[in-house]
Amino acid sequence: MRAERRKSPPRASGGAGFTLLELLVALAIAGLAFAALARGTGQGLQAGRIAGQYEEALARARSRLDAVGRAVALIPGEAAGEDGGGYRWHLRVAPLAVARPGEAGLPPVALYAVAVTVSWDGTDGDRGGGPRAVRLETRRLGPAPPRSPP
Repeated sequence: MRAERRKSPPRASGGAGFTLLELLVALAIAGLAFAALARGTGQGLQAGRIAGQYEEALARARSRLDAVGRAVALIPGEAAGEDGGGYRWHLRVAPLAVARPGEAGLPPVALYAVAVTVSWDGTDGDRGGGPRAVRLETRRLGPAPPRSPP
């Protein structure tokens, strides 16, 4: 028996590779995919930067809030200032209720509403951004404010 050799089917001319049109379409698709990937990466980096700013502002606000009643007197009123790094703070202390247990010999106490706002100018590149802020509120017990004369 003789082994028969199979011949490959005849190729049409130009069937060995890609046509110029196919290459251009493939390059266009790859370019669009790369542009979408680059845009998504840029937006992800921007969102990460903004989240970092919020985290820093939140840490600064917590620090300011923790100082009220300890390093900062618990006195009704407002105060504000610069916190460095482009951050600004605003503190507001307002009495909510006062208990004056006169007969028991205990000093009068008050419940205060304490609010700290930390703000900064957010810049989002080409989107402009604008002012951003973090606000924390709590209640604190402290000495009652002096009575105002009748």
